Amino acid sequence: MRIVFVASEVFPFAKTGGLADVCGTLPLELERLGHDVIIIMPYYRCVGRQPAFSDDAMMGVVGKDLKVYFLRHLEFFDRPQLYGEAGGDYPDNMDRFAFLCHATLRLLKALGKPVDIIHCHDWQTGLIPVLLKENYADDPFFARTRSVLTIHNLAYQGVFPKEEMPRLGLDARLFNPGALEFYEKINFLKAGIVFADHITTVSPQYAAEIQTKESGCGLEGVICQNKDRLAGLLNGLDYRQWDPATDKLLDPTYAASSVQGKAVHKGKLQKALNLPVAKAIPVFGFVGRLCYQKGFDLLEIAFDDLMKRNVQVVFMGVGEEKYQKLLVRLAKKYPGQCGVVIRYDESFAHMIYAGADIFLMPSIYEPCGLTQMISLRYGTIPLVSEVGGLADTVTDFTLNALKGNGFVMPDYTPEGLLAAVDRACAVFARKDDWGVLIARAMACRWTWESSAVHYVACYEKCLRSA
Repeated sequence: MRIVFVASEVFPFAKTGGLADVCGTLPLELERLGHDVIIIMPYYRCVGRQPAFSDDAMMGVVGKDLKVYFLRHLEFFDRPQLYGEAGGDYPDNMDRFAFLCHATLRLLKALGKPVDIIHCHDWQTGLIPVLLKENYADDPFFARTRSVLTIHNLAYQGVFPKEEMPRLGLDARLFNPGALEFYEKINFLKAGIVFADHITTVSPQYAAEIQTKESGCGLEGVICQNKDRLAGLLNGLDYRQWDPATDKLLDPTYAASSVQGKAVHKGKLQKALNLPVAKAIPVFGFVGRLCYQKGFDLLEIAFDDLMKRNVQVVFMGVGEEKYQKLLVRLAKKYPGQCGVVIRYDESFAHMIYAGADIFLMPSIYEPCGLTQMISLRYGTIPLVSEVGGLADTVTDFTLNALKGNGFVMPDYTPEGLLAAVDRACAVFARKDDWGVLIARAMACRWTWESSAVHYVACYEKCLRSA
């Protein structure tokens, strides 16, 4: 099959979150399976700084021979950030990503080679399925082309004023409840859901959750109406990149058969954040965006009680200003127990994955999550809420000592979080049990090879309907 990935960010060229990791890794696995894959994304300011980018061709190459095409529009994409600055979105994001959708189809025609599947990702590409079935419905070049839309995070939908509809290059009749209209506004993600030939999301549990009022973000009705075209496919992890035995950012490296290096990194982590260097104190780590989704409102309520335990907690990330200020305040209040790094630093992230004992993920929702997979690979035991991909990958050790690989909160309350913390600390104190848990965690595997096979099945299902 000839497959085109279209995304607003792709690792290593541009990244703000897990979307970039998926779109930088899944295409490589599809290429290894023998498919002809290309990627299309915006030419951001940061793209030109990547070694894999060729300015002459406005193209990059990753994997064996996988071409990445960049759509250049200086007014739209030559900016410091991808989506916005100073805590807010760029006001012209509708125009920017409508351009991405239109320009993608124009580029494919210019390349002159018909494609089987256009795999769209999140709201920024949501107009592509609409354009295929409306503006290009009679174009023989796209006669057999089918679209797949992956929802990475339903909370981000691309909602804009209805007055902007004339600028989208679509027939005005599409502004109706059965197409683009969403409470008197334009909704890019809804458009993609309605018009795509197949819809996927990034874990089986999340696919079920988004059909409910509690987690459907207002689109649960639309999703339920189209559930026959919906599949939950768990993301994979690139174990070539994430492996403590070969990690170039770790010194020393370590493996499941010999985890002594983990203790070295724990000491380095404690020292770097001016925490007492103590092997007997469990270190809880967090790496990620500082936002509501990650459970910081719950953490704020529970934190004083958490600090009454003999634990240390380290945070690294950037995000909403109120949560950045919260963590700085907590670090000042508990200087011997709480360490905070308000930035994203790849090297320091690896130090936390390697040096922490327990990885903290009390997310209120989590479509898939890659950080719990990474932490498991590094022998850092995840403590999670039972949502989305966390429920699909983490089993509570204290409830099932034969299969458990982490600690699951019994409910999403401060008491539930602290109960999971207490269970984790109790097992940590039993070194034999903790050793079993580390070995089991490091043996976990969720590979892109397995995920890619399921995506191919989705593509084939779409083509059979052609």
